[in-house]
Amino acid sequence: MAIAGSTPSPAPGATRADELSPAGRAGGFPRGIWRWFVPPLTAGLVWLCPHAGFDAHAWGLLAIFAASISGLVARPLPAGAVLVIGVSIANALGLLTAQEALSGFANTTVWLIVAAFIFSLGFRETRLGERIACHVIARLGGSALRLGYALVISDLLLGPLTASNTARAGGVIYPITRSIAGAFGSEPGPTANRLGAFLMKVVYHGDLVVSAMFVTAMAANALLVELARQTAGVRITWTQWAWAALAPGLVGLALVPYAVYRLCPPEVQDTDEARKIARLRIIEMGPLGRAEKLMLAVFVPVLLLWVTEGWHGRSSTTVALVGVSALLVAGVIRWRDVLGERDVWDTLVWFGGIVMLAEQLNKAGLVKAFAVSSSALVAGWRWLPALVVLFVIYFFAHYAFASSSAHVSAMFPAFLSVALLLGAPPLLSGLAFGFCSNIYAATTHYGTGPAVVLYGAGYLSQTRWWRIGFVMSFVHLAIWLIVGFAWWKIIGLW
Repeated sequence: MAIAGSTPSPAPGATRADELSPAGRAGGFPRGIWRWFVPPLTAGLVWLCPHAGFDAHAWGLLAIFAASISGLVARPLPAGAVLVIGVSIANALGLLTAQEALSGFANTTVWLIVAAFIFSLGFRETRLGERIACHVIARLGGSALRLGYALVISDLLLGPLTASNTARAGGVIYPITRSIAGAFGSEPGPTANRLGAFLMKVVYHGDLVVSAMFVTAMAANALLVELARQTAGVRITWTQWAWAALAPGLVGLALVPYAVYRLCPPEVQDTDEARKIARLRIIEMGPLGRAEKLMLAVFVPVLLLWVTEGWHGRSSTTVALVGVSALLVAGVIRWRDVLGERDVWDTLVWFGGIVMLAEQLNKAGLVKAFAVSSSALVAGWRWLPALVVLFVIYFFAHYAFASSSAHVSAMFPAFLSVALLLGAPPLLSGLAFGFCSNIYAATTHYGTGPAVVLYGAGYLSQTRWWRIGFVMSFVHLAIWLIVGFAWWKIIGLW
């Protein structure tokens, strides 16, 4: 089904942003031959820099990581191929054992992302996603911007109860978003800008705000609370977190979707006529079919188990894989269809590789050294300007991380300790870095689980994702530094 003057949609996965770049059109060296020189030149430049007391093993890992990131940016080959080459070189040079090189593919977040993609396949194959999309359009589809706000509000309603932002935004909101975009004839490729690119970006940046608003909205938030207790002896309750996040969070929910709308404007603006078409389409579809009922019978329990993870103790990944298994057993999706979802397996390879390299950098002590050197920049400062500068450094350091939990584990205690030594209030400092540990994922397409899913849909090229993300970084920073610190002053945190 297509709405509002759509063109025929390509088959799922038929057009990917990777293939639209010069490097993706043919095998071997592309027309943009310069792309092939970026990764080795990056590695060479990093290697020639002073090693700051680190041995060749640690510095070699840094060079491989930098080359891999530059390869993702320059795109001489698709992302999965870039990471296979990077990981293989690290292994061949003896920087990693074979077991270490492949360890990223056993990461639970990586497999939760894979499961989220497969759930999206189920929504698409059964057409349940189309039905849900039609209902959303019929009720809220007066404009593209209203659709964006509706999706972000849906995320907010699930936020306090869903500890995994990947399960929430990637597993629940993404399939609906994908179906809404498809309903307007917006698919990856030439029609991406019709609506899909905007919706993917607005869901992502809205989810960052939601994740920052509640301790229970992102997995690493609970780790933050424990590390704050261990490092500063401060106890952060669920209520304290939510109260401190209230004003900047609400301002973020109001402004962020509009900012994305301005940076990534959809071609479809007035969708009011689509509401009538959607209502007619709902009538045409009739009652729920058998496949849709089976999809609901599996997905609703999965959603409930995600929401109640804190009670039953089963991880979101375990629940998701059990749900995928149920879909396969029930025949809702077929294994050959799963194998045909090439985006799933490409994502598994490149994200697993990035996660592994980031973890190895942390183990080598490079991240801790960066935190220590950053703290030296504010030595002797008054605590308030120092805390603001540390907040910004902590934010942009996320370019080097593929996991919020890894970033928090490596840098949160160090940055919190420096803030305390300069006289910053412990509760304020812990909360400030805690909120930053959610919004800092605005930058890249690998910074947190939902980014991988929403970018993997193929509606935005990597260049455009990063460009919009960089601008949105300053939107998020402005909201949480200006509104945040003013609100924290009003409620007595400093």
